[in-house]
Amino acid sequence: MPTVFNNPSLIAEGWYWVIPSKEVKKKQIKAVTVVGKDLAVFRTEAGKVRIFDAYCPHMGSHLAEGKVEGENLRCFFHQWKYNSEGQCIEIPCFQSKIPDSAKVKTWKTYEKYNLIWLWLGEAEPPEKFPEIPELEGQEVFVILGKPLFHQCHPHIVMINAIDEQHFHSVHNLPGSSLLMKSKIINQNNIHFFNTGKVPGDLSLFYKIIAKFYGEVWTYALSYWSGCLGTVTFGPDFLHMYLMFALRPTLDGKTEGQTIYITKKRKGFLGYLINLLIVSITAIGDQYFGVGDTKIFQSIKFNFQTPLPQDKTVSDYIAHLNGQNYLQINASK
Repeated sequence: MPTVFNNPSLIAEGWYWVIPSKEVKKKQIKAVTVVGKDLAVFRTEAGKVRIFDAYCPHMGSHLAEGKVEGENLRCFFHQWKYNSEGQCIEIPCFQSKIPDSAKVKTWKTYEKYNLIWLWLGEAEPPEKFPEIPELEGQEVFVILGKPLFHQCHPHIVMINAIDEQHFHSVHNLPGSSLLMKSKIINQNNIHFFNTGKVPGDLSLFYKIIAKFYGEVWTYALSYWSGCLGTVTFGPDFLHMYLMFALRPTLDGKTEGQTIYITKKRKGFLGYLINLLIVSITAIGDQYFGVGDTKIFQSIKFNFQTPLPQDKTVSDYIAHLNGQNYLQINASK
C-alpha cells in the first residue's frame, strides 16, 4: 500500500475546507481550486450550497461566469442550464432530448464552522461531520482566524500539535508536564491526550496554574484524514477549543484555516462572553504559533531518528497510512 503521509500525489479520504461561507452569498458563484481541482461553488436562491466541476461539458467554459436561477445554474457561454444534481435540463434552441452525457460532476458538500466543505473520497462520507469531542451535538459559536499558508505539507503541520518535545524546546514548557498518548477511534479518526502533570512544585506561577488545572494539563486533540484536527485546552472550569482545517497544494504545501470555537451562550451577554472566550483562544493559538510558523517555512521532514517521546507522531503517521486515499493531480 502506498504511503499517504507527506505524499503530494495522494490524499486521505475526508472533508476538506473550500471557502468561508460568507464569501458565497445567495445567487453568487465563486471559482475555487482545491487540491488541483477547479470548482464552481454557488449558493441557490433557497440558500443551499452546491459545488460543481468548473467547466461546462459542452465546450469547457467556466461555470463561475454563469448565473444562478432558482436552484439551478446556467452557463454563460451557450446558456445550458443544470439542476442541483448537475444534469443539463435546458438547452436553448435545441428541441431534441437532451443527452444524458450533458452532465457536470457534482461534489458532496457540508456547511459548518462558517466554512463550506467538500468531501473527497470514493466512499460515502460518515454520518457524523467531525466535531470537538466535548461539544458533540451542541450549538457552537465560531470565528475564523486568518488563512494559513505554509511551505510544507499539511501532515507536517499537524504533527506540531502532538510533538511533545517541541513544547519543551520551543515553548519552554517544563519537565514531563506533557506526556502524550494516542487512541484510535476508527479508520479516519484518532485522538491524542496528555497524561503529564502540572509542575506545581517548580514556582509560584505553576502553583497558581495548578489550582485551576487540577493534577493534569487539559490538552487533547482529535485528527481526521491527516488534515483536519481539533484542540481542547485550558483550565478545568473553562476549556477552549480550536480547529485546524488544512488542505495540500499540488506541490505539497499547505493552505489552511484556523477556527476558534466555544459552546454557544444565549442573549447579548452570552454573545459577549462567547466573543471574549474565542478571542482568548485566538491569543493562545497565536502565542504558541509564533515559533512554529518559522519551522513550517523551512523544514524538510526526514523522520530518521524517532525517540520514545515521538510515539504519538509515529502513531499519527501509521494511522494515516492505513486510511483510504485518492490519487490527486491537476487534471482531475
